[in-house]
Amino acid sequence: MSSFLTPLVVTPLDDGINWQVDKPFEYRIGGEMSSEVITVPVGFITDFASIPQIFWNILPPWGTYGKAAVIHDMLYKSQGLVGKYSYTRKQCDLIFLEAMIVLNVSKFKRWLIYYAVRWFGQAAWNADAEKIN
Repeated sequence: MSSFLTPLVVTPLDDGINWQVDKPFEYRIGGEMSSEVITVPVGFITDFASIPQIFWNILPPWGTYGKAAVIHDMLYKSQGLVGKYSYTRKQCDLIFLEAMIVLNVSKFKRWLIYYAVRWFGQAAWNADAEKIN
């Protein structure tokens, strides 16, 4: 089963929205013997889940799905290129869903977040692509 290999250590930035990763943060996709590991490097900036503020009382950006959101941010900002692996946007979203399952996020919340990302995430994916190119 997939697993988080290291604890998430972050520091809030002065903008009140973003956080900086202070230690490498790793997530393994697949079984225990899988070499498919996503590493979020020190200095990476995340906003956790990019949920519009109007919905924060229902789904805050830093809920039980927070670690999964950091992995998802990394995947989007790298356009799915992580180490020797390359993931499509859909695969990135499925990794997010899988990570939320690992974190025992309730079925309702994880499906709500997953479908929101599938329906509305293209703009974020495109914006991150513009930053790379």
